[in-house]
Amino acid sequence: MSSVIRRADARRTSTPNATMTTLASPTQGASRQALWRVEMALGAVGPDHAMAGEQIWSVVAGGAAVEVAGTRHDLAPGDTLVLPADLPRRIHADTERGLEAVVTGPGDDVASGPGRDPVVPPWIA
Repeated sequence: MSSVIRRADARRTSTPNATMTTLASPTQGASRQALWRVEMALGAVGPDHAMAGEQIWSVVAGGAAVEVAGTRHDLAPGDTLVLPADLPRRIHADTERGLEAVVTGPGDDVASGPGRDPVVPPWIA
């Protein structure tokens, strides 16, 4: 069965580091996958964390430096980064342009990190 998620029904979740807009997820029209947009302000830095499933990040605007298991990847508009499961990562938005990206991954993906209990982030669920 197909689903249409209208712009007005997109769910927005804000954290101290970014705003995520859920475009599709298991609780929002999709069965197993999640798709969301990430917007990070100039120089914002996300937390050190790992995801239980693979994610694919595609930069729409701005840029980022993404640390993945000790390797740095510099991303610009049009670049796509495939992030393997279970590797530590940290995302740094560009200090002059911020970051806007579209991301997809499993709809039941679990985030974990130092000092935090594992959880399915609300923009993925």
